[in-house]
Amino acid sequence: MIDATGNPQTVLLLGGTSEIGLAIVKEYLAKQPLRVVLGVQPGDELADATVADLTAAGATDVTALDFDAVDFDSHPGVIDAAWRISDIDVAIVAFGLLGDAEELWQDQAKAVRAAQVNYTGAVSVGVLLGQKMKAQGYGQIIAMSTVAGELVRRSNFVYGSTKSGLDSFYRLLGEALAPFGPKVLVVRPGQVRTRMSAHMKEAPLTVDAEELATQVVDAARKGAKLIWVPAPFKFVMIALKHIPAPIFRLLPL
Repeated sequence: MIDATGNPQTVLLLGGTSEIGLAIVKEYLAKQPLRVVLGVQPGDELADATVADLTAAGATDVTALDFDAVDFDSHPGVIDAAWRISDIDVAIVAFGLLGDAEELWQDQAKAVRAAQVNYTGAVSVGVLLGQKMKAQGYGQIIAMSTVAGELVRRSNFVYGSTKSGLDSFYRLLGEALAPFGPKVLVVRPGQVRTRMSAHMKEAPLTVDAEELATQVVDAARKGAKLIWVPAPFKFVMIALKHIPAPIFRLLPL
């Protein structure tokens, strides 16, 4: 159960070696010990080190389950296995594929894989998580979106379009689940300093994963449905949406 101050007993992280996801788990761990279940890509060489790291950070138990985002038929078994360990208080959906933006729109196979990982896989587990939490009458889903999905740009439109779909699905999943108790928080970060973005030029308002995690956990405790990280990005996006399309296309975004 989630206690009166918003602290969970068990957290499930799908995308079990995601730096952002792990930063959120550690932010919860900073408040009190908890059980952690990781959904990890089969063969992920970071899995063992991640289990050891979370144990050192104070997790009472860490279990790694094989989770392949595009093996959709396996998803019900993965989610059932997580719930056999314990009822899940917080589920973090933090897996994704960035890819090379210019390559994606010109390579059918890579574009399809990005769509399957970022959107179809996220919808697949979202439906399953939603039904489990609906049945138990409580729970928190944290879904990692991005500002790139809020306003899709030419510079990364394949990735942005997949995240736009994820963003819409989880926001409305939250509305569908609200009468039954579970909550959904959609997180729209800008650029975050991680392995995924290490090759990219740092953009304005870039944050560390730990800074993002602090804001995410605080928002989840308050029952927020949607946040931007850092918070000023909300106003940046409002301004960008009001720029006429012919001018917007000329911006170096």
